[in-house]
This record gives sequence, structure tokens and C-alpha cells, in this order.
Amino acid sequence: MKLETKTLGILGGGQLGRMSALAAARLGIKTHIYCPESDSPASQVAAQTFIGSYTDKKKLKAFCETVDVVSYEFENIPLETVQEIQKYVPVYPDDTLLEMAQDRGKEKKFLNDIGIPTAGWRLADTPEEAAKHISEMPGSDYIIKTTRFGYDGKGQISCSESDDIVTKWKSLNSKNTIIEEKIDFACEISVIVARDKLGQTATYGPVLNEHRNHILAKSTIPAAIPAETATNAIRLTSHLADAVNLIGVLALEMFVTKDGGIIANEIAPRTHNSGHWTIDACSVSQFEQHVRTVCDMPVAPPGRHSDAVMANLIGSDVRNLGPWLEQSGACLHLYGKYDIKEGRKMGHVTVLKPMNEDSLKLDVLQDVA
Repeated sequence: MKLETKTLGILGGGQLGRMSALAAARLGIKTHIYCPESDSPASQVAAQTFIGSYTDKKKLKAFCETVDVVSYEFENIPLETVQEIQKYVPVYPDDTLLEMAQDRGKEKKFLNDIGIPTAGWRLADTPEEAAKHISEMPGSDYIIKTTRFGYDGKGQISCSESDDIVTKWKSLNSKNTIIEEKIDFACEISVIVARDKLGQTATYGPVLNEHRNHILAKSTIPAAIPAETATNAIRLTSHLADAVNLIGVLALEMFVTKDGGIIANEIAPRTHNSGHWTIDACSVSQFEQHVRTVCDMPVAPPGRHSDAVMANLIGSDVRNLGPWLEQSGACLHLYGKYDIKEGRKMGHVTVLKPMNEDSLKLDVLQDVA
């Protein structure tokens, strides 16, 4: 008698795929990576790698013939790629969620339609339309973003009603933009949710997030926010997971306003940078939950056993590892990237601390629902 196992295919070869592959190995699940690059972080720890374009239907089919199910580690995978793969094997999360997450206008509309508040927004396809919307919108400060392919601060520009809106709009080099009111927020948080095929969920967070040059620099769990705000953030994220019939993991990035309100910012239809601490501070990480849910296994209680602070190692940060190697409670993770570039995430370190009484109360909310 042989133990039946699955092979998980992952689109994308970055660090999120790497950490998912490591989590899969813990469960006896092999991973095959499909990406355009050789020696990617994920391929270094996977059983097999297919190197090819995301539009190469022949190679995609060959990849599908070796796996039981496919997922993706970043949302800028072409939608057509996922739809092509769905002809052969299931893909989780599905193309419906991916399509929405790739377009900020569709994303904002969906969130508003299911009762999740966002900043005020308008779509603008011409500079004149952008200027008109800004003249009519409340407030005085705004962000113009491309509706697609922006991340870590790319594809966006701040402006005020007194600026030359036409010039700023044209600087984005995109005909499809969204104008959002700038929120005067108290802090930024995220909640990560895993949901299996039976509709059971497990959540992580809220996590307090701090950015440097628009890139996540530090995440802290638990977030120092009122319990009512934390409960509401978890409720909204769980509601989103149910509304999209999620199978897999997603993160909802949110602003906390100065009166304790919640404003949704973005959906990430995948594991999330703000959840890297779960590898070391929980019995079951976000990456294991991801593997479990897409491979037809139930979610598990996260089992958080520590408070934690996660710091990204960005660019040249990775040249100064000595203090982290010596610090008590520090858990270092490097991603197997060799070229150090400004703004590039090279690794992260999680510093664990004993849970305090407030953490224990909050953690009750993280149980499987």
C-alpha cells in the first residue's frame, strides 16, 4: 500500500512560492514551479521547475500534466494563463478573484457592493476626466493610480486640487486610472484569511504594518488597536472570503481611521508579506494554510504561540546580518536572491516575544470558524 500524495503547481518563482513550497514539503506534497526565470527562489526548493513564458500554451499544458492542482504566488499572472490552465487542472484561488484583484476599479466596486467601505474613488480614462473628477470630489488631496499592475508604490502619484492634474495624469503613462481620496489614517493594518472547500476559515491578525518608500518594512502582531476595531477588521476580511467563495488564502489591507473606523485599501489574492511572521510564531503558517486549502485539506487553527515583529530585509539591509544572527528570539529567512538591488526584498527576520494577556484574548478570534 502506498500513501497517496498530491503535486502542487505554483505559477511564479518568487519568495512567496518558495515559502509555500517549503510548507508543502512538510505535508509530503511535491511542488512544481512554472516561471520565466531560471534559478528562481522557489525553484531552489521545488521538485521540478518549468521555465517558459506565461503565454506558451504548449509548455503550460506540459506543466499541467505533472500536477494535480495549481495556484499562483503573485497577482500579475496574465488572466489568460490561469484560464488556459483551468482547461486541464483546477486553479485556486480561481480566475474570478484574480480578475477582480488585477483591476483597482473592479476591486473597489466589489468591496463597496458587499458593504466594505473604501476611500472615495472615480475612474478616469482621460486627463480631462481626471481633472473634472478631482474638482468635484470632496477633500483636497488625492492619489491617481493605474488601475492595473501597480504594487509597492509603483503606478501611482499623489496630487492636490491645486496641482496640474493633466500633467500628473500623463506621467503615469496609462489610459486607465483610478482617483482615490487620500485618507488621513491612524495606521495601516492587514488581516489574512484562509478558507477551505467546506467554507471553514482561519484568520491571522490584525497586523500593524509600517512602510518605507512605499514598501512594507515592518509588521507587528498584535496590532495596538482597540479590540472593537480588531474584531471589525477580522469580520470584514472573513466576509470578503465568503463573498468570493475563496479557496486558498487572501489578505485585506486596511486603513484604521483616527476614530477607529476601517477603510479597505487593497485585496491580495494570495499569501501576504505581512504574514511572514506566521512561519515562526504559529503552529500552522499562512503558507501551510495555503497549501492545505488548495490541496483539498481542511484549514487548521493557526495556533499562535508568540507575539512577533517581522522586518523585511530590503536591498542592502541584507549586508548587515550579524546583529540578527546574534539576537535572541530572531528567526532569519533569506530568499536565495543573489543580486542586491534597491527596493528588492532579499529576506526577512521575525523576532519572537512571549504573548501578553491582551494577545491571548485576541487570539481567541483566530480559531477556525
